Amino acid sequence: QAQLVESGGGLVQPGGSLRLSCVGSGYTLDYYVIGWFRQAPGKKREGVSCSSPFDGSTYYVDSVKGRFTISRDTAKNAVYLEMNSLQPEDTAVYYCATVHDCASRQAYGSWGQGTQVTVSS
Repeated sequence: QAQLVESGGGLVQPGGSLRLSCVGSGYTLDYYVIGWFRQAPGKKREGVSCSSPFDGSTYYVDSVKGRFTISRDTAKNAVYLEMNSLQPEDTAVYYCATVHDCASRQAYGSWGQGTQVTVSS
C-alpha cells in the first residue's frame, strides 16, 4: 500500500534535461527524508541526491553538483530531481527511497521499479 512511485525518465540527448518525480502513496513526504539513487549496468547503486524536510539538509554527489537540483512540492506530495546538462554517464535506472538522514543516506523500506534515464545521441 505505502509506496514511492518514480516517473519522468526517458531518452534525452547529451546536454538535455529531465525532471524526475517521486510521488508518495501512503506516505506524507513532509515527514520523510528522501534520497535519489541510480544504478547503471555493471555498477553499484549510487546515492545521487537527498532532501530532509526536518533540518533542511541536502546532498549531491560530486558528479552532479551544479547540474541536478532536488526540490519538494508539499501540495503534490512529491519530491523532484531536476537534471540539467545530462551526459551519457548519467544513464541509469533512478530510484527514490526513504532514508534515515542525508549524511548517511541509508535507505529503508521497499524499492520500487525506478525510472530509466538514457542519455544518448
